[in-house]
Amino acid sequence: MNAKLMSITVAATFALAMAPVQATDLDTKTAEIVKRDFRDKGIAKATRVNQDELQAACSKYVDKLPPKLKAKLEAKEAEAIKYPADGKFMGDWKAGEKLAQSGRGMTWSDKPEDVPGGNCYNCHQLSAKEIAYGTIGPSLLNFGKVRGNGEDIQRYVYARIYNAKASNACANMPRFGHMSILTESQMKDLVALLLDPESPVNK
Repeated sequence: MNAKLMSITVAATFALAMAPVQATDLDTKTAEIVKRDFRDKGIAKATRVNQDELQAACSKYVDKLPPKLKAKLEAKEAEAIKYPADGKFMGDWKAGEKLAQSGRGMTWSDKPEDVPGGNCYNCHQLSAKEIAYGTIGPSLLNFGKVRGNGEDIQRYVYARIYNAKASNACANMPRFGHMSILTESQMKDLVALLLDPESPVNK
C-alpha cells in the first residue's frame, strides 16, 4: 500500500471511530459481537460479559459517575461484604505472597480444581526486590509499616480485597470476594501480606 492510500485509509478509519454512536446502536453491535465471538472455553464462560448494575453504570459513565449514583452503588456493594465469622482478618503472609505472585486463575486453561492466583503483581509493587510489576494500582511498599496492623486497618484491608468497589465504584481492582474469585482464607492471607511486619511488603 502506497503512502497516499495508507493516509486516506487511516483518516477514514479515524473518522468512523469518531462518529457519534447512539447507545442503542452500540448495545446492538455489542450484542452481535458477543454472540459471534464469545463462547465458553473451559472454566471461562461467555456469561462473563453480562454486566450487573454497577458494571453497567461504570461502562456508561466511565470515571464520571453522578455523585448520587456513585454513593448508592458503593453503599450497595458495602452492604454485601461478608466479613469472617471468626472475627479474624489476618492469615499467613507467606501463603499471601505466593497467592499475590501467582498469575493462575479464571483463565480458559485452568481447571475448576486449580487454586486461583491473586495476580496482585499485575497492578501493584509488593516488594522492593521486584523487578517487574504493574502500575495500574498504587505501590503497596511499606503498606503496613505506614498504617500499622491494628484491627481497624485489618478490617479495612479485608473489605478492600473483598470488594474494592464498595469504596470506589469504578475501581479497576476486581471484587475478589464478591465474585468468589478468592476464598475467605486466601483474602486473610493477602491481608497478612500487606500488614505483617515480617512480610516483604514491609521490609
